[in-house]
This record gives sequence, structure tokens and C-alpha cells, in this order.
Amino acid sequence: MEPLERVRLTRDCVATMVPSGQKVLASKDTPVEIMQALGGSFTVKARGHLLRVEGKDADALGKEPPPKPELPENATDADIEKMVWEQLRGVFDPEIPINIVELGLVYKVRVEPLPVSGRRVEVDMTLTAPGCGMGGVIASDAHQRIMEIPTVEEAAVELVFDPPWHREMMSEAAMLATGMF
Repeated sequence: MEPLERVRLTRDCVATMVPSGQKVLASKDTPVEIMQALGGSFTVKARGHLLRVEGKDADALGKEPPPKPELPENATDADIEKMVWEQLRGVFDPEIPINIVELGLVYKVRVEPLPVSGRRVEVDMTLTAPGCGMGGVIASDAHQRIMEIPTVEEAAVELVFDPPWHREMMSEAAMLATGMF
């Protein structure tokens, strides 16, 4: 196992406590250990607490923010849907190093053209546990990543719990990674 990267925050930034989902201010010069850097966000340990730092604040950790997705001008609804799935593969539960698509949390993606221009994307997703304190954070991250897609003007990410999630919804790769095979 490779050693954790230790850095000091270069500026104040808002972070989210894991697993409660509570927002906190992480102060400049705070020493942190980067526990996970996936999908453009970071899970760090600071003063005994796990915190999630969003990709837009990557510079506070001395890192680069994730690149924005690009599509050709003549992209179809099918191209947009494919890009939505790609973007959702960049959304991770801060405690589990597996994306929400591989975890089987995304139930449905719909892309609809808007009357004047652009598109609306609707996503139904769930959580591994209904009481997950990070549920809102994960859904917000999914929404943010969808809104980065060119021509997407509106997005709605809805948390649903029917059908209830179970481990058989995970991809084979996710089951292997978690040892749940």
C-alpha cells in the first residue's frame, strides 16, 4: 500500500464531513492526508475527521480541478446520454472507492430536448442505505457533473428507494473491488 499524500491547505475552503454531510470550513495551513482522489473530488483526513473537498477546490490541496467534458456541436441526445453516464462514472461515495454507476446506484437516465434550445437531463438514483448522510452530497455531485455537459441547460437528480438497493446491483468489477463476490 502506497503512503498517503500529506499536504497543507493553501487557502480556506468549504469541505463536507464524512459521513454526516455537514459543511465545515477547512482553514488555510491545516495539515491533511489525502485518503482518496477519485472523480475530481478528494477525501482527506484532517485532525481525525474525514472531509470531502470538491474538485473546484482542488487548488487548496495543490491539485488541478477535473477537466470539463467536451462534445461536438452536432451531438445527438444519444451522445448526451452517453456523456451523462460517463460523467456519473466520475461520482464517488467518499467512503467507497467505486463510482455510483458501478455500485448500481443509477437506475435511470433521461435526456429530453428543451423547447427553444439545449437539453434537460433527469436521473433517478439511490443510495446503498436510505439514511446515508452523504446522500445529498452524492446527488449534488451528480447534478454538478451533469450540468458541466455542453447543451445541458437543466438537470434533475432524484433520490429514489424503490426498488431498494442490494449488492447484486453492483457490477462484477465493483463486487470484486469490495470483496462482496
